[in-house]
Amino acid sequence: MPINNQKKTKITLITVSYNSDKTIKNTLDSVKSQKYTEIEHLIIDNKSSDKTLEIAKTYPHIKKIISEPDKGIYDAMNKGIKIANGDVIGFLNSDDFYASNDVLEKVANIFNEDSQLDACYADLIYVSQFNTSKIIRYVKSSEFKEGLFSKGWCPPHPTFFVRRSVYDSLGNFDLNYHIASDVELMIRFLQINKIKVRYISEVWVKMRMGGI
Repeated sequence: MPINNQKKTKITLITVSYNSDKTIKNTLDSVKSQKYTEIEHLIIDNKSSDKTLEIAKTYPHIKKIISEPDKGIYDAMNKGIKIANGDVIGFLNSDDFYASNDVLEKVANIFNEDSQLDACYADLIYVSQFNTSKIIRYVKSSEFKEGLFSKGWCPPHPTFFVRRSVYDSLGNFDLNYHIASDVELMIRFLQINKIKVRYISEVWVKMRMGGI
């Protein structure tokens, strides 16, 4: 029987939080329940004054918790990228959660199947802030094609997984874009630098309404 010596793809998940004690348990449970275990989960917190950190510290799977003032969501995300040790980086916000327990296994398999692949993304569902079983909107994405960004198209950022080497070569989030740094980054990666990306037609993330 042949022996598979292929190195497992390590996925770094970055969760940015601020006074998220009402929702972060749901987020952390969804990561803890993932079948794929080669995960580095980082919490980058903006000095929460509620029970966010108290809750996070009860999850042994979390590799590192940083709680200090930041300049906003994207500054916190950049902090996470800077200390990430994974081969692939993804973001799961503190009020979002994965749609199933095999999402990260699928992500790892996608990157393992194609060593030249730089990124992948999927679909997302908006759910009620107070009743997560209530679907508000289904965000159906599509294959990337030239010119789509100019028509308002954009991959759902919480489903966007990228090799760490891409951030190393093309840069992190530009803080000049206060609430759209994720859009600018994906334009820079896909449209301008034409990284190799793959779209998966299925729901990976459920996102609560509200927030920024």
